[in-house]
Amino acid sequence: MNSMIHLDSIEKVYRTDRIETVALSDINLDVQPGEFVSVMGPSGCGKSTLLNIIGLLDEPTKGRVQLNGTAVSSYKDAAIAGVRNREIGFIFQTFHLIPDLGVVDNVEIPLLYRRMSGGERRKLAMAAIERVGLTSRAHHFPSQLSGGQQQRVAIARAIVGQPRILLADEPTGNLDSQMGDEIMAILHGLQQESGTSIVMVTHDPRLADQTQRIVRLFDGRQVQ
Repeated sequence: MNSMIHLDSIEKVYRTDRIETVALSDINLDVQPGEFVSVMGPSGCGKSTLLNIIGLLDEPTKGRVQLNGTAVSSYKDAAIAGVRNREIGFIFQTFHLIPDLGVVDNVEIPLLYRRMSGGERRKLAMAAIERVGLTSRAHHFPSQLSGGQQQRVAIARAIVGQPRILLADEPTGNLDSQMGDEIMAILHGLQQESGTSIVMVTHDPRLADQTQRIVRLFDGRQVQ
């Protein structure tokens, strides 16, 4: 069975005129279909850089990325944007909702880049909103929602296109522990019901312990 995510000897170096910063060094990672993996490590150790490389938002300096058995070769290809839109959903610590759009319009945003009718978009968006338990808030604005509800909207937006990979960067970081547990329950439900592969960056060992495997980074390197 192909890994859903395969990273081979990934290195990421940021260079300016005066300084060279190694963000990631010799990262090797396989994530299987339907696996829930957490990434832990101190601030500045490369966790978000790792997510950005998996999510095709950033290009490694060296090494190879494969998603669902297909090697990612050219990061300049317009096809990369299509792969990102179809295969990958992103959840961030800050919700990145558009304040003057209602919930359902926020959730529809990833579908605007696909060829489908407005009716189809609305149907998929409402299904995603129902999945995160916010049907009664579908026509509210972000300012009318609690932090936990806004994060649920962000999750609905991430899953509306039915991606096979979900990348979550500190998704409970701005929430209290009860809200954090609710978000984790939604993520576990997605993993179990849809076979979604999830990679989650977290500082919280209690949440990391709820995942199937913990990948630890220190100074850009994997540690056991």
